[in-house]
Amino acid sequence: MAFQKFEPSDSLAEKTYNAIEKADDTGKVVIGTNEVTKAIERNEADLIVIASDVSPEEIVMHLPAMAEEKDITYTFVPDKEELGLAAGINVQSAAVAITSVGQAEDQVDDIRLKARELLDKDEE
Repeated sequence: MAFQKFEPSDSLAEKTYNAIEKADDTGKVVIGTNEVTKAIERNEADLIVIASDVSPEEIVMHLPAMAEEKDITYTFVPDKEELGLAAGINVQSAAVAITSVGQAEDQVDDIRLKARELLDKDEE
């Protein structure tokens, strides 16, 4: 995808899915491009997760730029179906935002760190 600035490793994607599940159980997660957009605009998001297999990509291509503008970390995962399942719904989701990390704080901090490293490496 043209807007995808880095490719996360499989282990980072798996950590991300797990963090979303934990945050959904103990914190708060918003699901879907519109809700994620609102969370970014309101500066409520701790982490933005975008599925790489969204078609057409125009649905989510504005999210990285918005997140960067508000200094919110974002990352990508390979599968929108799995992203939806991790967020606790039985349908696919193009994007998810963790707005309250709950007990997933350590995992989210780790994902933020790794995502920023990948983004910084890509900009070099």
